[in-house]
Amino acid sequence: MLVHASFRLNGKAYDRNSLKKAAWQWKTASDEELQGLGSFVTDWLSNDDHIAIHTSGSTGKPKEIHVPKTAMYASAVRTAAFFKLSEGTSALLCLPTHYIAGKMMLVRALLLGWHLDIVPPKTKLHIVRKYDFTALIPLQAKVSFNLLGQFKTVLIGGAPISNNLRQRISKKYSNCIETYGMTETLTHVATRYITGSLKQFKTMPGISISKDENNCLVIDVPNLPLSPIVTQDIVKLEGDDTFQLLGRRDWVINSGGIKIFPEALEETLAPYMKFPFFFTGMPDAKLGEKLVLLAEAPASKKRELIAIARKYLDSNKYHIPKEVFCIPAFKYNSTSKLDRIASRNIANVN
Repeated sequence: MLVHASFRLNGKAYDRNSLKKAAWQWKTASDEELQGLGSFVTDWLSNDDHIAIHTSGSTGKPKEIHVPKTAMYASAVRTAAFFKLSEGTSALLCLPTHYIAGKMMLVRALLLGWHLDIVPPKTKLHIVRKYDFTALIPLQAKVSFNLLGQFKTVLIGGAPISNNLRQRISKKYSNCIETYGMTETLTHVATRYITGSLKQFKTMPGISISKDENNCLVIDVPNLPLSPIVTQDIVKLEGDDTFQLLGRRDWVINSGGIKIFPEALEETLAPYMKFPFFFTGMPDAKLGEKLVLLAEAPASKKRELIAIARKYLDSNKYHIPKEVFCIPAFKYNSTSKLDRIASRNIANVN
């Protein structure tokens, strides 16, 4: 793959040869992020047609897959065309380069001639200039909320956006876009502007969608041999290019034959909850699974939490939790996503 003549990395120009030399130096650095940058750039500039990446588990058990570099090129071009990002675009990379979002930001800059600045992938951003484009996880958007106006376009994805953060963004910023995608699709394939009411994702041009027999979203991505990609996300299709997420198939609770989507309940209850929380299922002799609410809250708040759930979920008796657990702290994975299983296990132990 060629390196665009206009490509800049932290203000420095590189051609293919100078970038290869720099990458070898980065690989031997003591900083893990710099090592990851060096390894990926070395792999990208190699003569191999494919590159190895690791999935995050969105479509099943995490695994290593090999994707053609041409597919990553096609994804980069699709993003640039959709968001009208041309040669010389100023972009900030503040995500880890060992995940697909970070890798694809690099690929876009390399191929399209962007001026890319890389900063440590920390939750709290420290920037002193404005940029055309960046991508953040919701936690970064939350902690660095006052900096979101420093960008013309901010993509936010990789984990669910809380209702509170969504409302804060919609009141102050019009430049923030929620993305839907995964490693298998080589990052985002659908978007929606972050507002308090918009629930539908609209696919990017060229992306085809359908459902399988389990009502899970199936995505067909041009130039990607892995397509069609069957996700674990249960959706409601609203036309050929629009869908609404109902919840993960992994998390659907079957309580006495009634299927309950915990994410939908969480969205309903979020405006009224002062503590982090989620719904899950636990074994029950009579129902098979019972609906329970877990909150990162003091035990003294249990009665209050039960009252809130009953007040705002009473339109459907199956949606009222059979039990509430208060635990000191939830567990999160390496990408800052809530680890529902590990967090639920804490409640089981307690």
